[in-house]
Amino acid sequence: MHKPGLLVALGVAAALLSACGPAGSACPAIAQATAVTVTVTAGYSSQVRTLHLRACQDGTCKESDAELRAGSSSVGQGCTEEGACSATASPDGTKVATLMLETLTESPMVVTASGTASDGTALAVRTLEFRPQALYPFGEQCGKFLSASLTLDGGGLHQQPVPQKPPG
Repeated sequence: MHKPGLLVALGVAAALLSACGPAGSACPAIAQATAVTVTVTAGYSSQVRTLHLRACQDGTCKESDAELRAGSSSVGQGCTEEGACSATASPDGTKVATLMLETLTESPMVVTASGTASDGTALAVRTLEFRPQALYPFGEQCGKFLSASLTLDGGGLHQQPVPQKPPG
């Protein structure tokens, strides 16, 4: 007779004890875009009308005329007393181009950017060899994302540094 009550009590105790233990961390179900992204700096973007990108990695190359979209920066809007924070995107004068790839690995990659200047002349051809960088934006338990993010300015192509996690 007391067995059903004991089973219920044990079940409730087990649920309460597991709720007090360390919480598991859920990983977001976000797929990584396998792409090279080139940000044309604000100081150089007015000089760029069109951009053509070619990326080669592991013996495979892909190239295409890239659509230039207006870039933006995140501007913090503050936080509430409950700890909810918000931000908004603000145009920053940059232009952003993306070349979608079939795969992206940590192997060395060569990217070449060419195109036309705002006056219709050819832009200088810029080439950079680099390694995509591994990022863990949701923690190492959620796996790595690879970043092939470059900046184009009057001096050429440059790899964007990986943002470091603040010490904490």
